[in-house]
Amino acid sequence: MATRTKLHPRNQHSRGYDFEFLVAQTPELGAFTIANPAGQATIDFQDVSAVRMLNQALLKAHYDIDFWDIPVGYLCPPIPGRVDYIHYLADLLADSNNQEIPRGRNIKALDIGTGASLVYPLTGQSEYGWHFTGVDIDAGAIASAKKICEFNKLEITLRHQKKPENIFRGVIQPNDAFHLTMCNPPFHSSMEQANKGTQRKWANLGKGHSKKLNFGGRNAELWCPGGEIKFVARMVEQSVEFADQCLWFTSLVSKKENLEPLSRILKRAKIADYKVVEMAQGQKTSRFIAWTYKKKYQRSLFAKGDRA
Repeated sequence: MATRTKLHPRNQHSRGYDFEFLVAQTPELGAFTIANPAGQATIDFQDVSAVRMLNQALLKAHYDIDFWDIPVGYLCPPIPGRVDYIHYLADLLADSNNQEIPRGRNIKALDIGTGASLVYPLTGQSEYGWHFTGVDIDAGAIASAKKICEFNKLEITLRHQKKPENIFRGVIQPNDAFHLTMCNPPFHSSMEQANKGTQRKWANLGKGHSKKLNFGGRNAELWCPGGEIKFVARMVEQSVEFADQCLWFTSLVSKKENLEPLSRILKRAKIADYKVVEMAQGQKTSRFIAWTYKKKYQRSLFAKGDRA
């Protein structure tokens, strides 16, 4: 059993990876399992194949996903941290629903940049039964996501964003209504910056220099012109047009120093409310911002049948 991590209380991975349990569910993982200096089971996180197999095992054992795979080079996300975002979003919705976590397919979530892995819809649908719409600008990512849905017989809506400069425009249809949107935006401003970030990560882990991206990632997943601030600013700008079709707009923010400029941008958008939600994950603290154009008395958007 790995060291306990500071994840959300409802996160199934808060006690670390139970490799005995995971290997029992996915025997193929056994070939990648090694012992750390303390004699505990783990994997080599520099090994792309090992990381991919760990994700397959986690999704099967905890989220009932029998088939999961992604094309070479696409982002292979760490499951525990990703699902934490889902749990904190559930808390956010509960705050607008008399402290009851809303469950079921009547709760609609829009995942911007869903990726080839489809990680948020897979885990969110399993945990809370919400209906997800996944959007991506990469046709290959959408094709991979469709394959995962077909093999597992999942009802997840997928939409291809054909204009990279758009985020909500072109994918939110006139009759759509979402309780929340979510996004893990590309946080580097260039590929060079992304590579430097990778070098720092391996150095912090005591692994020396490496050009490997053990969790992968294509250009659109890792960087965009202007980086995270410009991407989220564009998201805020476009969210105004869909203020009546969504309760909460949210996005992860990788760097704490980006909160201040994003806060100024949100204030100019004349939102009704704004939150910063911090998520502690082991030694790391991540966060997301959430904003709404609806005043408190307008937020009871949950029908009786939507509640847990």
